[in-house]
Amino acid sequence: MPTPDFIREIRASAGHQLLWLPGVSAVVFDDAGRVLLGQRADNHRWTVISGIPDPGEQPADCAVREVYEEAGVRCVPERVVLVRSGREVTYPNGDRCQFMDITFRCRAVGGEARVNDDESLQVGWFDLDALPTLTERQHFRIKQALTDEPALFFTAASG
Repeated sequence: MPTPDFIREIRASAGHQLLWLPGVSAVVFDDAGRVLLGQRADNHRWTVISGIPDPGEQPADCAVREVYEEAGVRCVPERVVLVRSGREVTYPNGDRCQFMDITFRCRAVGGEARVNDDESLQVGWFDLDALPTLTERQHFRIKQALTDEPALFFTAASG
């Protein structure tokens, strides 16, 4: 994912130190029950569509924007399915980040799945029984989006 301008400005004074950032993920389903995935250009992994909200942008609006920018699909957020802190990430240039991710279940309402920017190598719709290789974290997001459980996930600190 390209670095947003506002983060570049922060990095100019913060250097490589750890930044705690908001993140948004969208688990998008079509009318056939397939899930939209993109293969990232930076690490070649298949993932749900995700991104960083612009300053002042609401998380649901970010999800809609990112899905269209990355995959050419118009969607409507239906509900929050997961709020979870990610692991610290160190990028090849030494920048360190950790994201607090809000995952939305979304319904596709238009557009055509296609690579719509330089962040993805491929995008497409996948039947749930024919998913490409995904990390456990990605599988968990999809699983949570398929349930009607409350959007709660707690990991208690060990005492």
